[in-house]
Amino acid sequence: MRIIQHIAVPAGLTLCLVSLSACGGVKTSNPDINNYEQGSVGAPASGSGSLFTLGKGAGGGAGNSNIQVNAYLWRATLDVLSFMPLVSADPFGGVIITDWYSPPSEPGTRFKANAYILSKTLTANAIQVSVFEQTQQNGQWVDVPADPSLAAGLEDRILARAADLQAAAKNTKE
Repeated sequence: MRIIQHIAVPAGLTLCLVSLSACGGVKTSNPDINNYEQGSVGAPASGSGSLFTLGKGAGGGAGNSNIQVNAYLWRATLDVLSFMPLVSADPFGGVIITDWYSPPSEPGTRFKANAYILSKTLTANAIQVSVFEQTQQNGQWVDVPADPSLAAGLEDRILARAADLQAAAKNTKE
């Protein structure tokens, strides 16, 4: 039995090392997610290879398999949800997840939001926000249904902010 344990550990370790070594050639980039005024975020100034577009498409055509999101919606979503702590922000997939936030006026209630940017165009159906609510009962946080108007209100604010960002960018170019 001891021999099997000694063989299993090195085999598992070897498998792990081989798996990790396969990641050595992967090049990563750190796109500037705040740079929405140049026309595309995370791309060279020429716009080729763009992961983020401003609703015009990415010059890539049918062979382009990158997920593209609207940069104005991305920035607007970060702006609108900035009062809540962020857990995750994936600019490539267009997903923003917040941590729980308790309004100062209601410490026994907390909210969490997930925002999904679903399109590269600036349209009302390009953003989807889900809001979750919990209340504290007997020292435990308990899920309660969130008012649907909370998500709709956040979506409206995001769309309005994105439109403002887009208009400001157009005004600076003229």
